[in-house]
Amino acid sequence: MIKITLPDGSVMEKEKGISLAQLCQSISMGLYREAMGAVVDGEVKGFHEILDHDCEVKFVKFDDPEGKEIFWHTSSHLMAYAIQRLFDDVLFAIGPAIDNGFYYDLDSEHHFSEEDFEAIEKEMKKIVKEGHKMEKIEISRKEALERFREQGDIYKVELIESFDPEDKISLYQLGDFVDLCRGPHLMDVSKIKAVKLLSVAGAYWRGDENNKMLQRIYGITFPKQKMLEEYLNMLEEAKKRDHRKLGRELDLFSIHEEGPGFPFFHPKGMIIKNQLEGFLRKTLADRGYGEIKTPLILNEDLWHRSGHWDNYKENMYYTKIDREDYAIKPMNCPGSIIVYNSRPHSYRELPIRMAELGQVHRHELSGALHGLLRVRTFVQDDAHVFCLPEQIEDEITDIIDLCDYIYSVFGFRYTVELSTKPENAMGSDEDWERATEALRKALERNHLDYRINEGDGAFYGPKIDFHLLDAIGRPWQCGTIQLDFQMPERFEMTYIDSNGEKKRPVMIHRAILGSEERFMGILIEHFAGKFPAWLSPVQVDILPISDKFNPYGEEIEKKLKDAGFRVHLDGRSEKIGFKIRESQLRKTNYALILGEKEMNSGEVSVRVRDEGDIGAMKLEDFIQKLDKEIKRKEIK
Repeated sequence: MIKITLPDGSVMEKEKGISLAQLCQSISMGLYREAMGAVVDGEVKGFHEILDHDCEVKFVKFDDPEGKEIFWHTSSHLMAYAIQRLFDDVLFAIGPAIDNGFYYDLDSEHHFSEEDFEAIEKEMKKIVKEGHKMEKIEISRKEALERFREQGDIYKVELIESFDPEDKISLYQLGDFVDLCRGPHLMDVSKIKAVKLLSVAGAYWRGDENNKMLQRIYGITFPKQKMLEEYLNMLEEAKKRDHRKLGRELDLFSIHEEGPGFPFFHPKGMIIKNQLEGFLRKTLADRGYGEIKTPLILNEDLWHRSGHWDNYKENMYYTKIDREDYAIKPMNCPGSIIVYNSRPHSYRELPIRMAELGQVHRHELSGALHGLLRVRTFVQDDAHVFCLPEQIEDEITDIIDLCDYIYSVFGFRYTVELSTKPENAMGSDEDWERATEALRKALERNHLDYRINEGDGAFYGPKIDFHLLDAIGRPWQCGTIQLDFQMPERFEMTYIDSNGEKKRPVMIHRAILGSEERFMGILIEHFAGKFPAWLSPVQVDILPISDKFNPYGEEIEKKLKDAGFRVHLDGRSEKIGFKIRESQLRKTNYALILGEKEMNSGEVSVRVRDEGDIGAMKLEDFIQKLDKEIKRKEIK
């Protein structure tokens, strides 16, 4: 018998060799109908898996991230099977689940286009109705190689050749479609009720631009038709909010072929960027951070010591100075360490909090670049906290509180992940266990719900990640808190303890916005270009009804500028309706309409961006209203 612990703490005893499907059915057939699979001792598993030891089991539904992963991974196989039935001579490369759906990379003489989607979707639904079950098959590496070589499947052969000779190879079969795959998968594809293929694009095999370009078909599926309809409506809304489109229309930024992935910020975009940085600087100063600035380029030896050269080299840019190798910094942490090490420290000084709005450069493949959301250079709102081991929990709690405050200013809700030791980790298991447990305790102390993201920590330490939810419910990974015992050791960082002995400090890496550029792109889409007044490039448009009232408009403009507001006077000889429409297109927070009545009374007629006309008021009253809105950082 084996003992199975469920999330509520209850323990079941079952025969060794029971499958997850059988276990779920023994608990509730209702749960079995809704569950996609399970998390067993922290690892995502499909219903095919057999339990042979004491373990903790949590069944996951579509609402859970792990449930979506299983559902969409299975859907990629379903799409591939449909394509196999419809088209000849297609080789299938890889087909994973992604954050929103799935894709499959194909090698085919047929040029796939959106015109093929309807037929593929119809075939996918037909397969579901036929009642096929997903079956798992395990064979030896040798058998797998023979099988796929015989089929002429060069992509599967290449993957299998990279596996250990002693490995058991798992295949998944759906009808006549057999695929090399680790899983996990749904056992019953009838749970897939709604299907939509979204787009087709090119993708290099294994992400290497030296390899063959394949065709990548993206799709999404749901267990209910209504969920698909809601998702498609969200996509339509997302198109309207696309930061690249709004960035052009609002004259905020541009990206050019002279520098792919290197954004050009225009004057209005720089106002937003500077407002963000000003807000950050004041908030950090209030929280006890000192600001530093470190060089963009540092020598190769530094990056070897930090571990970046060995673990991050493919993402870095290089240059030579005086015949020596240098790298353009992809991260700010080594610079902070050099500042810390520039003088001795006593335990009484710790914690030391150093913030840097540091420009970094990271090489991204051209196909991955996406407006401001994926660039090759950006400013990271970095900070590094050097503290005593006993201060870790308090410092992480303070950072969590800081993240919560900053995100609330923009109206973001968020979810939290704890990411654990990756394969390329530096340091001992003991250090990693100690660091991970410290983060876990801080999360629990702050009563934060979180999920474990196995193996996704930084190479030097585990981390807490914050995923923001925008106005239309999309998640964005932004903030991170990383606990690091490795860098202090590699850079021989010390402080003098109460006994006069040298000890190692603990280093906490943290970013809240993450990339300023990416965060700005998220804000554009979150607010649909309608920024709150404190961020807006132009807060007030002054719109005289005719040229006759331009002098009064200039008086109003001067008073508003003297009060510290960002103002645009539209003195053109255009009809007032045209000026109002243009103000609306610019998404300016307020428009002040000036005519005979306003000039004679010394008032302004106020038009609010999303409310329309709210009537006339004294300019002094309007100034007080706007000033209060800006100081409170109200979201309107």
